[in-house]
Amino acid sequence: MNSRNKQILQIALPSIVSNITVPLLGLIDVAIVGHLGAPAYIGAIAVGGMLFNIIYWIFGFLRMGTSGMTSQAYGKRDIPEIVRLLLRSVGIGLAVAILLILLQVPIRQAAFLIIHPTEEVRELATLYFHICIWGAPAMLGLYGLSGWYIGMQNSRIPMYIAITQNIVNIVASLSLVYLCNMKVEGVALGTLIAQYAGFFMGVALWMYQYGKLKKYIIWKGILQKEAMSRFFRVNRDIFLRTLCLVAVTLFFTSAGASQGVIILAVNTLLMQLFTLFSYVMDGFAYAGEALSGRYIGARNREAFTDTTRRLFAWGGVMVVLFTLVYALGGNAFLGLLTDDKEVIAAADTYFYWALAIPVAGIAAFIWDGIFIGATATRGMLLSMAVAAICFFALYYGLRPVLGNHALWLAFLTYLFMRGVAQTLLSKKIFAIFTSNRQEDYDREKYP
Repeated sequence: MNSRNKQILQIALPSIVSNITVPLLGLIDVAIVGHLGAPAYIGAIAVGGMLFNIIYWIFGFLRMGTSGMTSQAYGKRDIPEIVRLLLRSVGIGLAVAILLILLQVPIRQAAFLIIHPTEEVRELATLYFHICIWGAPAMLGLYGLSGWYIGMQNSRIPMYIAITQNIVNIVASLSLVYLCNMKVEGVALGTLIAQYAGFFMGVALWMYQYGKLKKYIIWKGILQKEAMSRFFRVNRDIFLRTLCLVAVTLFFTSAGASQGVIILAVNTLLMQLFTLFSYVMDGFAYAGEALSGRYIGARNREAFTDTTRRLFAWGGVMVVLFTLVYALGGNAFLGLLTDDKEVIAAADTYFYWALAIPVAGIAAFIWDGIFIGATATRGMLLSMAVAAICFFALYYGLRPVLGNHALWLAFLTYLFMRGVAQTLLSKKIFAIFTSNRQEDYDREKYP
């Protein structure tokens, strides 16, 4: 196997495993409370889990920004900056987490104003939320660690951490619920324990594998003005981009719900096909982050170009594979998720939209990884903004005529336009290699 392909798979495959294990934390919680005998328990976990998914999703810039900047420093062999980036990212993550803890009551109240849970679910979800919020330092600190590991071309450690978290979560939650006779609070505490187990494992593995870097820790340079400015500039764009992404995702669910229970169920089931595809493609995006940043830092245009080409080649393989799997086994997969004949029959009407997901979304996933590695975050924001505008314009323009088909057409167009816009903006990334200094590119970005 070509060495470049080997590099891609060494980062992508562990990342895919990590991605697949992430939703298991939530599924385990639902499975445990699902056997406690009251639907309100499931509702509480669903509401609480959704709140934390959104919160941590929004602060995902801590991982992405750290990954890109670390991979560039790795390519430059700038070890002091590599260490400073880790401390800077983890430190900011912990600071944000403390702020979330301090503001937990207004955050929860604002969320309930939007969701409108029943009184019973509200009470249980409140209990779950106020326990799990104390896991924010572990989760956001781990974002910084994971981004740093990926930037260092090491996706195995995040995989080990993700697997460990799930094992700890299962053992802790089951023990607290069935041995200590707890209910929702037992599940929440189990999740909390798993989160800190993951964080401390991440720190321990850093000490074991990268402990020799401790001699480069100089606290004075952590808050250096220019470095902090770049850190926040990069992460600001990712943050705003994520808000656009969250807006589209939540609107998709809301628009489906407004069309009735059957359409909501259909859209939810078909979106699982997108979710599965995204778990795999995010693995290749992580490889793009690590390798593109590395070669930009090393000023190696040939290696960067070759990596980009091979990432898209692997993306093409995934498109063919997923399209075939969905075409041949998609209906069987939906049958595993529900036995409601009315929902399955309705899903057939929209199934061809799901078949188009791999083709429409492939470029967006690959370019996302490359743009993060290049710290071209303004380009990511602009492409997401263009795609989001297309999404809402198409939906509202065609909804009176096409109904739910308009929603799916808008979503696929949104995925496709992200890739198109990023393809056009990618010239800015390749221009890095013709400029004299990386800092010139950092200042220019995307005006």
